[in-house]
Amino acid sequence: MKPRQLVVALGLAGGMLATGASAAPDAAALARGEQVYARCAACHAIEGNRTGPQHCGLFGRHAGTAPGYDAYSKAMRESQWVWDEKSLNVFLKDPMKALPGTTMGYAGVKDAAERSDLIAWLKEASHPGAACKPVP
Repeated sequence: MKPRQLVVALGLAGGMLATGASAAPDAAALARGEQVYARCAACHAIEGNRTGPQHCGLFGRHAGTAPGYDAYSKAMRESQWVWDEKSLNVFLKDPMKALPGTTMGYAGVKDAAERSDLIAWLKEASHPGAACKPVP
């Protein structure tokens, strides 16, 4: 990389940090997130409903509204939550404390780094596309 390109690249990276923007997650973080998601696979899948709702199309979706899934708790259906990085972080840390009355009987992902990696992986894996086809 030429010196001028390096200065520009460092300037852009510094600007991203100053504004709070973050770079795309690295492959290692995504791999760790996928490993954390394996704990969720007993009840959830990206592409379809199981005991719990599918995660395809999760980001930006109102809680309690996954297509074709009707086993939500009253608390989840009546919540005003919209799934994004912040709401998932709060919920996944301690679901039953974050949303009393939820039927998601999971103690949560207590480790902040694991939650961050999981959320990054979910964001990559759950957007509608070739590998993620929501159930109508």
